[in-house]
Amino acid sequence: MASQTTIQADQLLAGGVAPYCDDLVERSRAAAKSLAKNSGRQRNQALHQIAQRLLDATDRIKQANVLDLEAGRSSGLTGAMIERLELSDQKIAAMAESVRQIAEQTDPIGQIECGRVLPNGLRLQKLRVPLGVILFIYESRPAVTSDAAALCVKSGNAIILRGGKEARSSNGAIAKCVRNALEENSIMADAVQLVETTDRAAVGVLLQMENKIDLCIPRGGKSLIQTVVEQARIPVIKHYTGNCHTYVDGNSDEQMAVRIAVNGKIQRPSVCNATETILIHHDAVERGLLDLIGKALLAEGVEIRGDIRTCANIKEAKPATEQD
Repeated sequence: MASQTTIQADQLLAGGVAPYCDDLVERSRAAAKSLAKNSGRQRNQALHQIAQRLLDATDRIKQANVLDLEAGRSSGLTGAMIERLELSDQKIAAMAESVRQIAEQTDPIGQIECGRVLPNGLRLQKLRVPLGVILFIYESRPAVTSDAAALCVKSGNAIILRGGKEARSSNGAIAKCVRNALEENSIMADAVQLVETTDRAAVGVLLQMENKIDLCIPRGGKSLIQTVVEQARIPVIKHYTGNCHTYVDGNSDEQMAVRIAVNGKIQRPSVCNATETILIHHDAVERGLLDLIGKALLAEGVEIRGDIRTCANIKEAKPATEQD
């Protein structure tokens, strides 16, 4: 059976993307004002309830995820994209644990960052307060849905989630767990909303809503970030491309260095913080760490590209280019 929220979204979308986005944002603004009044204890209770609901709904979330995986394979998603998209019991349990860890963090609302007393006796203080409404745009990782929602609930901000169409069913199942948990703890469910339409025009409309949406956080590839920055009339926290380094110091423990270097590369090669460059101090090279790490990576099927010394020590390595 369709939820009331989904029915309302369908009715609004029938009238066009703009009215739907207007309604979405107005409800978020109302929820943000309400959420700012909820106590830290209340928000933490809701977060713990979200974690439990994710665990209880594991089978339903995986069923929804299967729909996304089937559609993704049919549309030709790469193996790396499928790996990001797939949800297992372990991944859902990790999602729940992440929400619990967020709940256990210190409540940021009302924290005094700094302060001073002026000569005339006037006291000035810099306090942490909620921003308001945050638009979060992301791609194919469904786990981001619960992570982003939990961080915003913890910090007293309403969030509008715009996930990639390839994870639509998974994101919907996760968001339902979040919204139900909020309602059970007397927090407005609209503090967490998922953009129901896959029409890209909705993103353009939302990015133009200055004075209504307080911040946009895009998480994804370079093209996504560029598109958001080009269209936005609201503040954006952005990143572009990067190169994740693991540095091996000259005094590093040999076994620890090997374990970290291998884990950083092969545990989940598809994630954005997987190791791309291993930078080794020349003293560590003299101690044989380059050879040990190279051998361990080769054993895991990693292709190595390196400088002259790397290629001299590891015969299987290919010379690194400027493009690398």
